[in-house]
Amino acid sequence: MTRITSVSLRRVLDSRGNATVEADVLTESGGFGRAAAPSGASTGEYEAVERPPGEAIAAAREHAVPRLEGVYAGDQRSVDAALRAADGTEDFSEIGANSAVAISMAAAKAAADVLGAPLYQHLGGAFRGDNFPIPLGNVVGGGEHAADATHIQEFLAAPVGAPSVSEAVFANAAVHAAVAEILEERGVPAAKGDEGAWAPAVSDAEAFEIVDEATDRVEDEVGFDVQFGLDVAAAELYDAERDAYVYGDEERSPDEQVDYVADLVDEYDLAYVEDPLDENDYERFAELTERVGDRTLICGDDLFVTNVDRLQEGIDVGAANSILIKPNQIGTLSDAFDAVELAERNGYGSVISHRSGETEDTTIAHLAVATDAPFIKTGTVGGERTAKLNELIRIADDAV
Repeated sequence: MTRITSVSLRRVLDSRGNATVEADVLTESGGFGRAAAPSGASTGEYEAVERPPGEAIAAAREHAVPRLEGVYAGDQRSVDAALRAADGTEDFSEIGANSAVAISMAAAKAAADVLGAPLYQHLGGAFRGDNFPIPLGNVVGGGEHAADATHIQEFLAAPVGAPSVSEAVFANAAVHAAVAEILEERGVPAAKGDEGAWAPAVSDAEAFEIVDEATDRVEDEVGFDVQFGLDVAAAELYDAERDAYVYGDEERSPDEQVDYVADLVDEYDLAYVEDPLDENDYERFAELTERVGDRTLICGDDLFVTNVDRLQEGIDVGAANSILIKPNQIGTLSDAFDAVELAERNGYGSVISHRSGETEDTTIAHLAVATDAPFIKTGTVGGERTAKLNELIRIADDAV
């Protein structure tokens, strides 16, 4: 009943106006699934390979689609194994991780459609009343997401005390609005970056002041704990020739970077710090985790790239205490689940994440619920971001 009968691929727009890959999967019983691949701007050196969409679609039609016809969509590992076999490389450089992940997610949706079940249930999750992923909302951004803004890539609202997913979602939107009010009060104009965060031409130090004030204002309004966190995206700041992190005219040595981030955790009670160091610096990731990991999540994105081998290397030395999970970073849902399971077995948290170039696809909302992830990065505003947030609200409402 759930055998795949057809896989269709097309180019569609992502949130930056670039082309990406969308897949439709149909089963013999009429089950249908559609999914689209996101695309990152700040990408890790070790990510699976995203090919130009036209090339990825042509390669997938030639190599993957014939292998997938007749495969049981309900067996996600069989679907993803067929994609791996069709590609024949370790990094999806043949058919492209963008084609692979679109097909993988679409097949899961088709299987859920046959069952008449929500995707998160098909993926194995059980939503439990007061246990939901806390959305991390990007409210001030720079780095690779916006020109002439902060060096730190993302300042993230973290409504850790919210009693429901709905209240968490609206708290993040309130922080985003409060940032706009504070910028206006200071006479600072601001456009928006790739993910809808404000991108003012302010220093990192002033951005900390603004976000700290915004979260305090919202915390007073909502009556629960609203903290904030960071995606430093330090690999983009690290200059290997100088062996230094370059913040405009200021440089920090790797040891100074560890001290800088540790001091920020202490000063601002940060709930979350992603990629505070270069993607190859396991040693200092471990040092930072030892210093502040009992008080905050130190999350590896470029460090781990949703890859179990890199995650195991980090576990072995105590680098970070959580992993960012991006299915397109590794190519399939099965590979993403493997990373979550390895993290969980070793006491690491998993943070399910969007990308800067997104679509209206809501798969990651279901993945976050299915894996019982403590956090999900979705952004705060913008149709492609609110699509995930509204889906989280619907899941919570349907599960009551």
